Amino acid sequence: MNSNDWDKVWSELGIGRGLVEACTLPLQESAVDLVSAGADASGREQLVTPMTLQCWQEMETAARSDGIGLLIVSAYRSVEYQCQLIQNKLDKGQRIDDIVKVNAIPGFSEHHSGCAIDITTDKCEPLTEAFDQTPAFIWLEQNAARFRFAMTYPRNNSYNIIYEPWHWACLED
Repeated sequence: MNSNDWDKVWSELGIGRGLVEACTLPLQESAVDLVSAGADASGREQLVTPMTLQCWQEMETAARSDGIGLLIVSAYRSVEYQCQLIQNKLDKGQRIDDIVKVNAIPGFSEHHSGCAIDITTDKCEPLTEAFDQTPAFIWLEQNAARFRFAMTYPRNNSYNIIYEPWHWACLED
Protein backbone atom coordinates (compact mmCIF):
# COMPACT_ATOMS: atom_id res chain seq x y z
CA MET A 1 0.00 0.00 0.00
CA ASN A 2 1.13 3.53 -0.57
CA SER A 3 0.82 6.31 1.99
CA ASN A 4 -2.50 7.54 0.56
CA ASP A 5 -3.98 4.05 0.92
CA TRP A 6 -2.81 3.83 4.53
CA ASP A 7 -4.18 7.29 5.28
CA LYS A 8 -7.59 6.17 3.97
CA VAL A 9 -7.54 2.94 6.05
CA TRP A 10 -6.55 4.81 9.19
CA SER A 11 -8.96 7.72 8.74
CA GLU A 12 -11.90 5.34 8.23
CA LEU A 13 -11.18 4.02 11.74
CA GLY A 14 -10.64 7.47 13.24
CA ILE A 15 -6.91 6.91 13.59
CA GLY A 16 -5.40 10.35 13.17
CA ARG A 17 -1.95 11.23 11.92
CA GLY A 18 -0.85 11.93 15.51
CA LEU A 19 -1.56 8.35 16.60
CA VAL A 20 0.25 6.97 13.57
CA GLU A 21 3.27 9.20 14.15
CA ALA A 22 3.34 8.25 17.84
CA CYS A 23 3.33 4.55 16.94
CA THR A 24 6.77 3.03 17.54
CA LEU A 25 5.92 -0.33 16.00
CA PRO A 26 7.52 -0.98 12.62
CA LEU A 27 5.27 -1.08 9.57
CA GLN A 28 4.83 -4.75 8.65
CA GLU A 29 4.89 -6.33 5.22
CA SER A 30 1.83 -8.50 4.69
CA ALA A 31 2.83 -12.11 4.16
CA VAL A 32 2.10 -13.53 0.74
CA ASP A 33 3.40 -17.07 1.22
CA LEU A 34 1.20 -18.63 3.87
CA VAL A 35 0.53 -22.22 4.88
CA SER A 36 -1.96 -23.78 7.25
CA ALA A 37 -0.91 -24.22 10.86
CA GLY A 38 -4.11 -26.18 11.47
CA ALA A 39 -7.06 -25.21 13.60
CA ASP A 40 -6.80 -22.79 16.50
CA ALA A 41 -8.33 -23.30 19.94
CA SER A 42 -11.73 -22.28 18.45
CA GLY A 43 -11.53 -24.54 15.42
CA ARG A 44 -10.64 -21.82 12.88
CA GLU A 45 -7.83 -22.50 10.41
CA GLN A 46 -4.77 -20.37 11.08
CA LEU A 47 -2.11 -19.39 8.57
CA VAL A 48 1.60 -18.68 9.07
CA THR A 49 4.72 -18.47 6.91
CA PRO A 50 6.41 -21.77 6.04
CA MET A 51 9.37 -21.02 8.35
CA THR A 52 7.04 -20.10 11.22
CA LEU A 53 5.14 -23.33 10.69
CA GLN A 54 8.32 -25.38 10.86
CA CYS A 55 9.48 -23.62 14.04
CA TRP A 56 5.99 -23.84 15.58
CA GLN A 57 5.67 -27.56 14.88
CA GLU A 58 9.09 -28.28 16.37
CA MET A 59 8.32 -26.16 19.43
CA GLU A 60 4.84 -27.60 19.95
CA THR A 61 6.20 -31.16 19.64
CA ALA A 62 8.98 -30.46 22.14
CA ALA A 63 6.52 -28.88 24.57
CA ARG A 64 4.14 -31.82 24.24
CA SER A 65 6.98 -34.26 24.95
CA ASP A 66 7.58 -32.26 28.16
CA GLY A 67 3.91 -32.56 29.08
CA ILE A 68 3.01 -29.01 28.00
CA GLY A 69 0.12 -28.27 25.67
CA LEU A 70 0.43 -25.22 23.44
CA LEU A 71 -2.59 -24.03 21.44
CA ILE A 72 -2.83 -21.35 18.77
CA VAL A 73 -5.36 -18.60 19.43
CA SER A 74 -4.49 -16.40 16.45
CA ALA A 75 -1.83 -16.20 13.77
CA TYR A 76 -1.81 -14.33 10.43
CA ARG A 77 -4.18 -11.39 10.17
CA SER A 78 -4.85 -9.43 7.03
CA VAL A 79 -5.06 -5.66 7.22
CA GLU A 80 -8.80 -5.99 6.65
CA TYR A 81 -9.15 -8.39 9.59
CA GLN A 82 -7.15 -6.03 11.84
CA CYS A 83 -9.44 -3.19 10.76
CA GLN A 84 -12.50 -5.27 11.64
CA LEU A 85 -11.11 -6.06 15.11
CA ILE A 86 -10.72 -2.35 15.75
CA GLN A 87 -14.09 -1.49 14.23
CA ASN A 88 -15.80 -4.04 16.49
CA LYS A 89 -14.31 -2.31 19.53
CA LEU A 90 -15.30 1.12 18.22
CA ASP A 91 -18.84 -0.16 17.71
CA LYS A 92 -18.87 -1.15 21.40
CA GLY A 93 -18.00 2.42 22.38
CA GLN A 94 -14.29 2.02 23.06
CA ARG A 95 -12.02 4.98 22.29
CA ILE A 96 -9.46 4.63 19.49
CA ASP A 97 -6.69 5.92 21.79
CA ASP A 98 -7.38 3.01 24.15
CA ILE A 99 -7.83 0.43 21.39
CA VAL A 100 -4.39 1.04 19.84
CA LYS A 101 -2.74 0.23 23.17
CA VAL A 102 -4.17 -3.27 22.82
CA ASN A 103 -4.52 -3.76 19.06
CA ALA A 104 -1.83 -2.53 16.71
CA ILE A 105 -2.81 0.05 14.14
CA PRO A 106 -3.53 -1.72 10.83
CA GLY A 107 -0.25 -2.03 8.96
CA PHE A 108 1.76 -2.28 12.17
CA SER A 109 0.55 -5.63 13.52
CA GLU A 110 3.14 -8.40 13.67
CA HIS A 111 0.29 -10.71 12.74
CA HIS A 112 0.39 -9.26 9.19
CA SER A 113 3.83 -10.82 8.75
CA GLY A 114 2.56 -14.37 9.29
CA CYS A 115 5.29 -14.83 11.91
CA ALA A 116 3.31 -13.99 15.08
CA ILE A 117 1.25 -16.49 17.01
CA ASP A 118 -0.96 -15.84 20.02
CA ILE A 119 -0.68 -18.90 22.26
CA THR A 120 -2.75 -20.35 25.06
CA THR A 121 -2.98 -23.64 26.92
CA ASP A 122 -5.75 -25.77 28.36
CA LYS A 123 -7.61 -24.29 31.32
CA CYS A 124 -6.43 -20.75 30.65
CA GLU A 125 -8.65 -18.03 29.25
CA PRO A 126 -7.01 -16.96 25.98
CA LEU A 127 -5.43 -13.53 25.59
CA THR A 128 -5.18 -12.79 29.30
CA GLU A 129 -2.26 -12.06 31.57
CA ALA A 130 -3.22 -15.22 33.48
CA PHE A 131 -1.28 -17.08 30.78
CA ASP A 132 1.97 -16.00 32.45
CA GLN A 133 1.03 -18.09 35.50
CA THR A 134 0.80 -21.33 33.51
CA PRO A 135 3.40 -24.06 33.06
CA ALA A 136 3.11 -23.39 29.31
CA PHE A 137 4.35 -19.81 29.72
CA ILE A 138 7.20 -20.90 31.98
CA TRP A 139 8.14 -23.53 29.39
CA LEU A 140 8.07 -20.90 26.62
CA GLU A 141 10.27 -18.53 28.60
CA GLN A 142 12.82 -21.30 29.04
CA ASN A 143 12.63 -22.89 25.59
CA ALA A 144 11.03 -20.70 22.90
CA ALA A 145 14.32 -19.13 21.78
CA ARG A 146 15.61 -22.58 20.75
CA PHE A 147 12.80 -22.59 18.20
CA ARG A 148 13.38 -18.98 17.08
CA PHE A 149 10.37 -17.61 19.00
CA ALA A 150 10.39 -14.53 21.23
CA MET A 151 7.73 -12.76 23.28
CA THR A 152 7.71 -9.38 21.60
CA TYR A 153 5.44 -7.45 23.97
CA PRO A 154 6.91 -7.98 27.46
CA ARG A 155 6.04 -5.71 30.36
CA ASN A 156 6.99 -2.06 29.78
CA ASN A 157 7.94 -2.70 26.16
CA SER A 158 9.22 0.17 24.04
CA TYR A 159 6.21 -0.10 21.70
CA ASN A 160 3.72 1.02 24.36
CA ILE A 161 1.63 -2.07 23.67
CA ILE A 162 0.12 -3.76 26.70
CA TYR A 163 1.95 -6.72 28.20
CA GLU A 164 1.03 -9.73 26.06
CA PRO A 165 2.54 -12.92 27.50
CA TRP A 166 0.58 -14.88 24.89
CA HIS A 167 2.09 -13.10 21.86
CA TRP A 168 5.16 -14.82 20.40
CA ALA A 169 6.85 -14.17 17.07
CA CYS A 170 9.13 -16.36 15.03
CA LEU A 171 12.33 -14.49 14.29
CA GLU A 172 12.89 -15.61 10.72
CA ASP A 173 16.03 -13.55 10.03
